[in-house]
Amino acid sequence: MDGNGRWANAKGLKRTKGHEKGAEVIREITTYCAGHPTIESATFYAFSTENWKRPKMEVEFLMKMLDRHLKNELSTYQENGIRFLAVGDLEAFSKSLQERIRETEALTKDNRKLTQILALNYGGRAEIAKAVNKLIAEGRQEVSQHDISQALQTPYADIDLLIRTSGEQRLSNFLLWQLSYSELAFTQTLWPDFTPKELKEIIYDYQHRTRRFGGVV
Repeated sequence: MDGNGRWANAKGLKRTKGHEKGAEVIREITTYCAGHPTIESATFYAFSTENWKRPKMEVEFLMKMLDRHLKNELSTYQENGIRFLAVGDLEAFSKSLQERIRETEALTKDNRKLTQILALNYGGRAEIAKAVNKLIAEGRQEVSQHDISQALQTPYADIDLLIRTSGEQRLSNFLLWQLSYSELAFTQTLWPDFTPKELKEIIYDYQHRTRRFGGVV
């Protein structure tokens, strides 16, 4: 979800206003996905392990906004049958924010229309390393690709479609294992301007691609 800051700067607003608008778009896109007949999960890269490098005031704002967002969105989750999950190193967050995250997960665990995953203090390389260390701790002498997939934090080992907004064309340490054979879509649209209509168009394009997974069709 790239482009919150640039969206705000272009409008002469503080960067925080871009993040607030971006949070609203998360709600719109998540609700759309919950009503879609074939989408099972949607993962949003909300805060990376590298985002701590941002100005301290901006990071503090993002932490407070996340807490407020989860509190306010609980009704949206329940009304639309959305299960909430968080992946990443959550121990870096305050105890109160960790409690908010776990509470929201617990309260929505039985919802089945969609799983919304927020990647928080997440890095793809760190996730893979953690999975391997978990397997080593279990005493494994040799591991398979399947073993690593099962040890990852994310509940879905393979991702069908990656969408990145704002014109940037890189993965930025996001779901590196899971994106091995994913289809990629890049749009010039800044995240605060991203709409369900554009998502629908991207999904339509995806549905008309031929996925070979290294083979011949």
